[in-house]
Amino acid sequence: MSLLDALKWRYAVKRMNGNKIPEATLNTILEATKLAPSSFGLTPYNIIVIEDEETRKKLQPHFYNQPQVGESSALVIFATWNSITEKEVAEYMQEIAEERGVPVESLKDFAGYINGSIKNLSPEQLQIWAAKQTYIALGFTLVAAASEEIDATPMEGFIPDAVDEALGLKELGLHSAVAVTLGYRDAANDYLSGAKKVRRATEKLIIKK
Repeated sequence: MSLLDALKWRYAVKRMNGNKIPEATLNTILEATKLAPSSFGLTPYNIIVIEDEETRKKLQPHFYNQPQVGESSALVIFATWNSITEKEVAEYMQEIAEERGVPVESLKDFAGYINGSIKNLSPEQLQIWAAKQTYIALGFTLVAAASEEIDATPMEGFIPDAVDEALGLKELGLHSAVAVTLGYRDAANDYLSGAKKVRRATEKLIIKK
């Protein structure tokens, strides 16, 4: 299936059949998500992957009882860091140095640029910025899933504080931002299955100058 065909095939599935995604396929999707671009490359978030059915069903009320949460193979939650400080930047510099085989001291200017940018933002602005990075990663998840013919439903419709409490995310310095269910569509019970995909006409959506 070509990329465009895969994207035409995908939709926000409303019902899933509970079948499990092969581990290798799920890992491919997660690896593609990991490769998503992020401002400075910092990725100020963590990705929580919940395959355990009991845990997903306990979370379902916090997702306004949307059935995909319980029926999916995995629920993936993108959780932003509650704070972004020089400590996190220093850890990132160390990772770069190790991966590229360069002295960490050679990254001093880059670290200073990131730290300066962070200091110019309020805590609220930092949270908004971090959340925006998760949406870029979410986009990669959706495309990767479609390319593997795995259904994915992005979700903003949940109660973040309740999800955070249920998963102990506050203790980890995290706050849930957006989520996606991964699995296989239940075509017989999904009213959108087979419906024609509708998007704004190209000439209305795309403006070329």
